[in-house]
Amino acid sequence: MEITNVIEYEAIAKEKLPKMVYDYYASGAEDQWTLKENRNAFARILFRPRILIDVSKIDMTTTVLGFKISMPIMVAPTAMQKMAHPEGEYATARAASAAGTIMTLSSWATSSVEEVASTGPGIRFFQLYVYKNRKVVEQLVRRAEKAGFKAIALTVDTPRLGRRESDIKNRFTLPPNLTLKNFEGLDLGKMDEVRIHQIISCNIANDSGLASYVAGQIDRTLSWKDVQWLQTITSMPILVKGVLTGEDARIAIQAGAAGIIVSNHGARQLDYVPATISALEEVVKATQGRVPVFLDGGVRRGTDVFKALALGASGIFIGRPVVFSLAAEGEAGVRKVLQMLRDEFELTMALSGCRSLSEITRNHIVTEWETPRHLPRL
Repeated sequence: MEITNVIEYEAIAKEKLPKMVYDYYASGAEDQWTLKENRNAFARILFRPRILIDVSKIDMTTTVLGFKISMPIMVAPTAMQKMAHPEGEYATARAASAAGTIMTLSSWATSSVEEVASTGPGIRFFQLYVYKNRKVVEQLVRRAEKAGFKAIALTVDTPRLGRRESDIKNRFTLPPNLTLKNFEGLDLGKMDEVRIHQIISCNIANDSGLASYVAGQIDRTLSWKDVQWLQTITSMPILVKGVLTGEDARIAIQAGAAGIIVSNHGARQLDYVPATISALEEVVKATQGRVPVFLDGGVRRGTDVFKALALGASGIFIGRPVVFSLAAEGEAGVRKVLQMLRDEFELTMALSGCRSLSEITRNHIVTEWETPRHLPRL
């Protein structure tokens, strides 16, 4: 059966993957309300298409932090991709490069920054957690920089890991043939060697699941001053990933962020936070155009991409569609997901009367919570 949309890959991945692996990728925190809401909130935004506009030529290109890409659809960081497919992050890197877009590599990847760089040219960002041992952070950042990565996506919503109950039930462990490659070969100084070995090998199963071997190293004292510290050790621009409020958007700009990613960590951290598409406009308004704002979480259709841009996003990132398509068809699956989203987005632009990204405006959509008086006068 031919796959005709991104969503269909999830059922195939569920069939192919071991339950423990599928659940790790698919699940959210606690009641998983936000996980469902990330999708449902898109359905509460409707279009106000403009007609009789010449849409014979459509330009989807854009620039992100000065880098030109083919479309405002990029790859979010997702951990441990070799659990989905033997080629893991290698395949994702090649697919993103072929699509002319950006890949963000997770610091918990099963391929290192050097290995991903070896796949060939491409614009790549590096996702970073800040660990108690700042020497580890410095080494990860320097390696990413040396490997040609262009920006840091600093995850700020994880002072502790969210409670993902399926991982606890499944006693989640990384399969024994895989390791968290970015932690190999680090000069660990005084860090407990046994503890870091646990992070690398991920072979401890106990009641706390994944949290048992990584949460201990994430720094709970992380604060805005660390965002400023990071700028002293790298020239790479820093995107602050995990902002959901206007207040934090303003502070992020003051702290020197080059951009903001509106994210709820794929609904894997704090349950009952809003869908990212619902939080987006507040963040965009708070930034007042000073830095670009991006979104991840729940994007499955080209229509979703258009809605995010209409609410002020400069681009979006996709996470789960990448690992599900990777599990189903490897590199070809990821290529197809990026192509399907591109084609759907282009069609949405045409049917809405938009020929370039700059023509997508707030007037092209209406949200369910708006009353008719919010609509522009004709």
